[in-house]
Amino acid sequence: MSRIGKKPILIPTGVDVKIDGRQVSVKGPKGELQLEVPFDIKAEIKEHEILVSTAKESKITNALWGTIRVLISNMIEGVVNGYEKKLEIQGVGYKVNLEGENLVLSLGFSHPVKFEKEKDIKFTVEKNIITISGPSKERVGQLAAKIRAKKPPEPYKGKGIRYVGEYVRRKAGKKVVASAT
Repeated sequence: MSRIGKKPILIPTGVDVKIDGRQVSVKGPKGELQLEVPFDIKAEIKEHEILVSTAKESKITNALWGTIRVLISNMIEGVVNGYEKKLEIQGVGYKVNLEGENLVLSLGFSHPVKFEKEKDIKFTVEKNIITISGPSKERVGQLAAKIRAKKPPEPYKGKGIRYVGEYVRRKAGKKVVASAT
């Protein structure tokens, strides 16, 4: 029995939730999101609350029950408040610019790295900090991970792209040994 799955999800004012068979649609001020619920899990609306339950007991449905409940809860949170990830660029010669709504990174490669604007996702740039924001927690996190993967922080000098507040363990470089002559 899932402790998380049993909890009802409150629907705030200004959010429209529709359940059509297995399709859950959430619409709010920041955007619209959809989720397809697996076969043996039911989602239903009762008095400004969403209740998630299982149709039959099995190992897979019990594992997915709490996950689906949290995904629906994250959708509601996203259309109300939105999500954001911040990335920081460190390194000599590393730059970031916005060309229209697309992100262009200069990371020491022979070519600039471009990221196209996705639906409902916004980029903002302040000095060396990139802010990725949007209603979908999954897509914001995935895009931030893709950007970070282009040049992850290296352990010797710490150059690269990292999340704001991320700690990078530094390694000691090669020691210069004085030769005894």
